[in-house]
Parts: sequence; C-alpha cells; structure tokens
Amino acid sequence: MTLIELTVVILVLLALIAILFVGTRAYKRGADRSGCIMNLRNAQQSARSFQNFNRLDGGETYDFAADLIGPGKFLERAPECPGHGTYAYSATIPEPGFLAMTCSLAGTDGHEPEFPATW
Repeated sequence: MTLIELTVVILVLLALIAILFVGTRAYKRGADRSGCIMNLRNAQQSARSFQNFNRLDGGETYDFAADLIGPGKFLERAPECPGHGTYAYSATIPEPGFLAMTCSLAGTDGHEPEFPATW
C-alpha cells in the first residue's frame, strides 16, 4: 500500500466514527426526551389518582411534593429529568388538558408531550 492509500483508508474510518458519534448523541437526546415525557405522564396519572381518591375538583390547591411523593404514596420518589432539566410542580389540581408537572427543557429540547389534553 502506498502512503496515499493508507491516508484515504484512515480518513474514511475517521469519517465513519464521526458519523457514529453524531448518531449516538441524537439517540441519547431522544431517549432523554422520552424518559422525561414518561415522568410527566406518571406525574399526571398520580395527580389524577390523588384527585379521584380525595374527590377533589380541578383547580383546588394541593402540595404536589407532600401529597404525591414518598413511600406508600402515588410516586415513590421525586422524578428527575434524564436530560438534567428541572421540574416545576403545579400548585393546583390541573384541569383537563394541563399538566401537573412541567420540565424546564420543554421549549428547547422538546421535553413536553404532543397532546397532553388526552391525559
């Protein structure tokens, strides 16, 4: 092999490795987004269960962290965003179409469900 052929082979391999890293980074972002949306869905179901269990109407105040999170409650531990965002809890029982918890990455990385009204 000549030096030029060897250089071309190395460049091709480096290009393939670069494509692999870009693909895995996109896969990781997608997995983080999906995990965050599942956390939002679990929080929403917990809020609805608490609402039904205590016969509350939408809009009534409650303490999300104290009422829903803890051993033996609706969520065993506080959810953490896989993309390193932070969650903000609603101070009232959410009306249909609104979320009980929102992620700080909702606007930038798409950490929000497409159709929360069906939850």
